[in-house]
Amino acid sequence: MLVCNAFINAQTFIFLVMHLTGIVVPFIFLLLVNWCFARPLYPLPSRRNDRNRRPLQTFRPYNVAHRGSNGEIPEESAASYMKAIEEGADFIEADILATKDGVLICSHDVNLDDTTDIHDHKEFADRKRTYEVQAVNITGYFSVDFTLEELKSLRLKQRYPFRDQQYNEFISIALDAPRVVGIYPEIKNPVFINQRVKWSGGKKYEDKFVETLKKYGYRGSYMSKEWLKQPAFIQSFAPASLIYISKQTNIPKVFLIDDVNIPTQDTNQSYQEITSDKYLDFIKEYVVGIGPWKDNLVPVSGNYLETPSDLVARAHVRNLQVHPYTFRNENQFLHFNFSEDPYKEYDYWINKVGVDGLFTDFAGSLHQFQEWTNPLSSGEEDAHKLLDRIASMISKFKHA
Repeated sequence: MLVCNAFINAQTFIFLVMHLTGIVVPFIFLLLVNWCFARPLYPLPSRRNDRNRRPLQTFRPYNVAHRGSNGEIPEESAASYMKAIEEGADFIEADILATKDGVLICSHDVNLDDTTDIHDHKEFADRKRTYEVQAVNITGYFSVDFTLEELKSLRLKQRYPFRDQQYNEFISIALDAPRVVGIYPEIKNPVFINQRVKWSGGKKYEDKFVETLKKYGYRGSYMSKEWLKQPAFIQSFAPASLIYISKQTNIPKVFLIDDVNIPTQDTNQSYQEITSDKYLDFIKEYVVGIGPWKDNLVPVSGNYLETPSDLVARAHVRNLQVHPYTFRNENQFLHFNFSEDPYKEYDYWINKVGVDGLFTDFAGSLHQFQEWTNPLSSGEEDAHKLLDRIASMISKFKHA
């Protein structure tokens, strides 16, 4: 079975549904199309009544669903994003890459090997390549060597074998949620994408990225009225890309920071340089926050946490938010300090380290912890639930 969701004469997301061991699994594409080849599965984005939607919570750290609720469902799939919203995520996060024919897609890896069944497709055996990506030679099957139509034939799978294997409409899913849910797309590997994919008119990957967000009404500085209506953060490990798009959009941006041994993707700067006071003073003119790997914020030795660094404090002094990644429930990802309890980890990072948002593979766990320790007031929650029910009833009546 293959179900595709497209809209006539629109730049939109195509929802490709593929089977995986009998379970329907979606592959998400960000497309530029001028035709429709299937019925819409969702209403057009932005056509719902926003007045009845619960606003984004801003009084506690943001729950950022890392590639959706990918601890339970394959990453960057429609089911994963919808599950994250159901479980209480404030933002759904996606990595944006491109195909050979210039289609923007939601996918984390530049190669397809770990998250699709590409190795089962003998017809593509001759597409195997070795490319240099961030100064490392990688061998595999790369999305930039496949057209959209070819990628449609692939099926998604869980990255980690110990997670459930049974089980992009990205913007549409966020805009059609019963409450305000933000998006958190990443400009992924821009140097590699711009080398391998060419667009007409001399446009770059970053240009197409921003064009799509504008098309669907994403705009506004952090906490502005426009932003609160359709919240979004743009993230990237490439500082030059963030600086470049700052001339095109005022959507808030977050500078991602990799491991201490990995230089920046496009400027080849070291971890020590980009976390220095001098560089933080520079980059704060373009971004509202940083997104470091959490084991760099608090060093680890023998799977035990050591004394936290001062990076969070130095960022906060400059009014920069800190959104570390990635929080996972499984024991192999939890440090010994937390006694195999993800709630203890959340408590440490939120109440002791003092971060402003968390990238998590298990949005439901973080939401449950926050509701337990810092809940919405009961009256406000009841009012929101009533509005959600009214909006749902109105929607059903309109489509009856």
